[in-house]
Amino acid sequence: MTTATGAARRMRAPARREQLLLVTAQLAVEQSFHAVSIEAVAQRAGVTRAVIYQHFDDLQALLEAVVDREMSQAQEQVTPTTPTDLGSGAASDILLRGLAAFLTAVRDHPRTWRLVLMPPEGAPELLGRRIARGRRTVLRQLAVAVEGGLSGSAVGDAELTAHLLSAISDEYARLVLTDPDRFSPERLLEHARWWLAQSSFGM
Repeated sequence: MTTATGAARRMRAPARREQLLLVTAQLAVEQSFHAVSIEAVAQRAGVTRAVIYQHFDDLQALLEAVVDREMSQAQEQVTPTTPTDLGSGAASDILLRGLAAFLTAVRDHPRTWRLVLMPPEGAPELLGRRIARGRRTVLRQLAVAVEGGLSGSAVGDAELTAHLLSAISDEYARLVLTDPDRFSPERLLEHARWWLAQSSFGM
């Protein structure tokens, strides 16, 4: 009879590394980064400490690899959802399509987005730097979209408008993560549609 431990021992190196990264990220989300240790990861993964050290030099290397993996995934998910040209159609429709795609990504990948939008206690400085860098990129794209697509309208300051749109999207996403039964993407999109209709985006 094959045991789970026996199956784990036969896992190929790339799959093992992926497993350890997933286990570490999930442990951080559930209990905070303070709870992450080589021993805790080994126990949850069903392996020995030696197995972890075959893939990562130390705990810091493991945490940095987790941050790289999760932030790369977040970037891949958010980049296609960020509007870049509000002048290519109805601005509100473009914004709503981007928001719908973003909220779907958040709903489907909650672990990644909890790390981005609600960093657990004890998060490494690298995580904060990567989050800040990603946010700056999104804000630049949004500002360009607002400036180019709505120039001459009543939108006002494109940079501040980009910050506002980003903040609203992030808050919607946090609601999806913390109380998905009450705040479904569909409910949030309906609210966004109403809000945009009250603004110059709905004109």
